[in-house]
Formats: sequence, C-alpha cells, structure tokens
Amino acid sequence: MAEILIEGFNKTIIMVFFSTLFSVILGFIPAIALIVTAPKGLKPNKTVYQTLDTIINILRGFPFLILMVAIMPFTKLLIGKSIGTTAAIVPLTIAAAPFVARIIESSLKEVDPGVIEAAKSFGASNTQIIFKVMLKEAVPSIISGLTLTVISIIGYSAMAGTVGAGGLGDLAVRYGYQRYQTDVMIATVIILIIIVQVLQSLGNYLYKKLS
Repeated sequence: MAEILIEGFNKTIIMVFFSTLFSVILGFIPAIALIVTAPKGLKPNKTVYQTLDTIINILRGFPFLILMVAIMPFTKLLIGKSIGTTAAIVPLTIAAAPFVARIIESSLKEVDPGVIEAAKSFGASNTQIIFKVMLKEAVPSIISGLTLTVISIIGYSAMAGTVGAGGLGDLAVRYGYQRYQTDVMIATVIILIIIVQVLQSLGNYLYKKLS
C-alpha cells in the first residue's frame, strides 16, 4: 500500500505545483490589466475592464468537472492526451487562473491610495507604481490568497483523479471505493488533510513574516 500511496502523493504534488505556477502566471496578467483599466485605475478603460471582468466571472462560475470534460479536445491538442497527470494540469490551471486574477486584483485594490498618490508626486511612472509600490505593498495579502487557491487546487486535483488524472483522488476511487479497501481511503484522506494543514501553516507564516 505504501508504494501506491507514495506514487499517488507524487502525482498530486506534481499536478498542484505546476497548476499553481501556471495559474499565477496566467492570472497575473489580467489582474494587472483590471487594476490599470478600472474606473479609478491608472489608465481607465471601460471596454477593456468590463470585457476582462466578464470573462473572469464566467470562468470562475464554471464547475470544475464540466470544465475538465469540456476542454478535453484542447487538452489533447496541447498535451497529446486528454487523461493522466500531465493532462490534468491544463484544466486545473484554467480553473485556478481566474481565482488568482481576482486575488491579485483584490490585494492591489487594498493598497492605500495615499501611498500611490505619494509615488505619483515623486514622479513615478505607472509601471513603477504597479511593480515597485502596489505589488510590494500587496505581497502579504497575495500570499494569503494564493494559499487558499493552492488548497482549492488540491481539492480539484482529487476530483480530477476520479476521471483518470491519477493522484490521491484516483487512489481513493479505485482502491477505497471500487475495491472496498477502506484503509487506502482513510490513508488518502489523512494525507490530503496533512498537505492542506502544512500549506495553510506555511501561508500563515509567510503572511506574518511579510506583513
């Protein structure tokens, strides 16, 4: 049992790590665009803002399992296959990216307007204000939000396992449910709880350290 649990654990970590990495990269760009083009942003643009806002809201409202099935042709085109650990990274990333965008946007909105005005008075460019002032001030809040996102991705990865993505979710279904091996089911649940607790503790530590 230890071997299959280790294999499942490794696959889950791979899915979560790369999905988080890619979702942060994909979510960062629209988040910055939303902040810049917002009604009270550095360069207001109603059309761009509303378009991005609508797209993000639509993607956020998509149930993950439906999304995973719906984009299988795209996943196969991109990866060469539609099931498996590597393939699962695609829908996991697409599902998480809108949440990351909202987290970064919300964190940047919380930055004290007085700090931004002070930067402007010193002649800072919009790029400098975003990267050297707003992002720097928002880092603790972003870390806290990303911690919750990673935990959500872990839950998504477990769901992905039920439709052939591998990982701990797959073990829970194949061995714990279909083969009635309760010990495997309990072990996978315990491992997932431990992972979540460790990540939450790490997130809390980083938040306090950076605040």
